[in-house]
Amino acid sequence: MNSVKTKKRSLFLQGIIDGLPICFGYLSVAFAFGISAIGCGLTALEALLISMTNVTSAGQVAGIGIIAAGGSLAEMAVSQIGINLRYALMSVSLSQKFGKSIRLIDRFIIAFVNTDEVFGVASSKPGNVERSYMYGLIIPPYVGWSIGTILGALAGNILPASVTSALGIAVYGMFVAIVIPKAKTDHPVAVCALAAILLSCAFRYIPILNRVPGGFSVIICAVIASGIFAVVSPIETDKEEDQ
Repeated sequence: MNSVKTKKRSLFLQGIIDGLPICFGYLSVAFAFGISAIGCGLTALEALLISMTNVTSAGQVAGIGIIAAGGSLAEMAVSQIGINLRYALMSVSLSQKFGKSIRLIDRFIIAFVNTDEVFGVASSKPGNVERSYMYGLIIPPYVGWSIGTILGALAGNILPASVTSALGIAVYGMFVAIVIPKAKTDHPVAVCALAAILLSCAFRYIPILNRVPGGFSVIICAVIASGIFAVVSPIETDKEEDQ
């Protein structure tokens, strides 16, 4: 019995250690989100509740934009499904590595905090991952994301408007930092990003298109740009050679 408890404690601590770098990384991004939320007219408590019940940077940024623009619930639902669909795919993939100690309720809790970074760390572990390890892994990122949000939201209420406006751009800079390195080495990715930019400008400045609500324009731009990318440069899969 003691050996089992010791093993669980060891796995939990290892999860905490692996999750701390994610936690520190989330602090700065969540800080920027908190400032952006205040800039969109939300309160610090509202910003914190959004982070504690969502844990999705891109989805949250899109969400507060729709809220600020007075968008409909339909816009919100469609945008969140489109932006966050990848998490469902990552959860299905990660579930193949779960050990027998992970129960059904554990799967729901883990999926709730299964971010890109958590998925990457857990997937890279050799063999199966157990319940104690996964809980240790997801706690630091969740705490870091929540603390970063409230700190940013409070700073948004204290700092001058010019400073909060500048810091609010940081969360968008994160997405740019994700795309640019890949676009430098992969031309189709650059074409896809450029197509999305041009479409976004069209929905912003062309008289008829600029009547489309902001939330739906984001979805339309993403779908069209992705479609162009899929046609121009489809991802090739390795085919098994005939034996």
